[in-house]
Amino acid sequence: MHDTLSTPADTTSVRAALRSPRRLTTEALAGLVTALALIPEVISFAVIAGVDPKVALYTSCIMAMTIAFVGGRPAMVSAAAGATALVIAPLVASHGIDYLIAAVWLAGALQILFAVGGLARLVRFIPRSVMIGFVNALAILIFSAQMRHLFDVPWLVYPLVVAGLAMIVVVPKLTKAVPAPLIAIVVLTGVVALFGLDVPDVADQGELPSGLPTWMIPDVPLTWETLTIVAPFALGLALVGLLESLLTAKLVDDITDTPSDKTRESWGQGVANMAGAAFGGMGGCAMIGQTMINVKEGRARTRVSTFLAGAFLLVLCVTVGDVVGSIPMAALVAVMLVIAVTTFDWRSIAPRTLRLMPRSETLVMVVTVVGTLATHNLAVGVIGGVLTAMIAFARRVAHLAGVDIVDEAGERIYRVSGQLFWASSNDLVHRFDYSDDPDSVVIDLSGADVWDASTVATLDAVQGKYAARGKRVRIVGLDGASLARIEKLSGRLG
Repeated sequence: MHDTLSTPADTTSVRAALRSPRRLTTEALAGLVTALALIPEVISFAVIAGVDPKVALYTSCIMAMTIAFVGGRPAMVSAAAGATALVIAPLVASHGIDYLIAAVWLAGALQILFAVGGLARLVRFIPRSVMIGFVNALAILIFSAQMRHLFDVPWLVYPLVVAGLAMIVVVPKLTKAVPAPLIAIVVLTGVVALFGLDVPDVADQGELPSGLPTWMIPDVPLTWETLTIVAPFALGLALVGLLESLLTAKLVDDITDTPSDKTRESWGQGVANMAGAAFGGMGGCAMIGQTMINVKEGRARTRVSTFLAGAFLLVLCVTVGDVVGSIPMAALVAVMLVIAVTTFDWRSIAPRTLRLMPRSETLVMVVTVVGTLATHNLAVGVIGGVLTAMIAFARRVAHLAGVDIVDEAGERIYRVSGQLFWASSNDLVHRFDYSDDPDSVVIDLSGADVWDASTVATLDAVQGKYAARGKRVRIVGLDGASLARIEKLSGRLG
């Protein structure tokens, strides 16, 4: 469980945590709070996926403990997640649990292949506005997910939630020895038990497992038909899980000011999914809300907390399931509400920020948020935000290309400047006066860069139009990659 990214002085080092009783205590308590917060969440995701709650709980135990060893982001928690549950739900409904397990096996293998292919490195191209939208959408989803526990419930739930919120806010000002969410959970559970209050608890969310997970091999025929059934779901599961995990890792990087190994996290997710599938798991990815509890509220920084979250989850469900089942949902709702409020980037919607921010940047953030909320899938929102950012960037850069005209010694010189690619070069063909120009024309590209085949094709079209009128064209000023691109593609694009 040694973190290869760590230095001896690094707070993310497992070795340093094991040598420091204070750090180890912090990691253990953070893992315990995270485990308690995982239970109702993953049970609700099991309902979405259409599987037994035990399947989701076993998946979460195994994935958390596995990713602690193989993952690339210390303190990040992986488990059965809502985004992946949405992907696999149709497969479970149409073909059952065995085909689901086969799909999770294949998804894990695909994630490992994606890691080897360098897919994880693409996360650095995700714009800041998309990340802000991702964080804000996450906060809204966490907040809205608690609403079902606050409507059509006994009135006693409300003072319990308020008391929980008060403890989580006030306790850190008095002491940070024990995570405030853990204190709130213990106190409210004690109050409910002491006074015999009839309020919804964890046991009402679903049956907790009473034994250890067992090895399970999916009973599916090894045929091409089986592959065609599970492959689309496996691909969706792999991509959604990777995207959510890598963005969560990037978020934790920013919170902790420590780097993560995105490639390692990618193949680690694949290994964790395959480990979960070996015990009949439903697949999963990084759990954003629970990771925020672990990192922000619990102040965890190492793999120890991640491993203990999975271990505590298994032990709590199997050995003291009755006690865990008696935890009032009001306590866990209070914890998640605080996480939602503190996760939201309030500065991003401040009037001053909105006035200063370019409209295109704000649009990217809004598209990310709306796409996520409309589909309840963070991956869809992020993809929509990235596409919007690409279009906005292309439009902005396209207007930076310019053409100046100079006449020298019987020649007309077109001095082209700016970045030439598909968006900016499409109109370039109309910037030349083919009929009235002299017989000798020079296109000077010393102030421009040629980035793609579309630009080369445009320059070929310009030369063709002049040639059709018996006029000679020289292209000058190119060097480096632009010259190489012209020499390689010019005259060969049809």
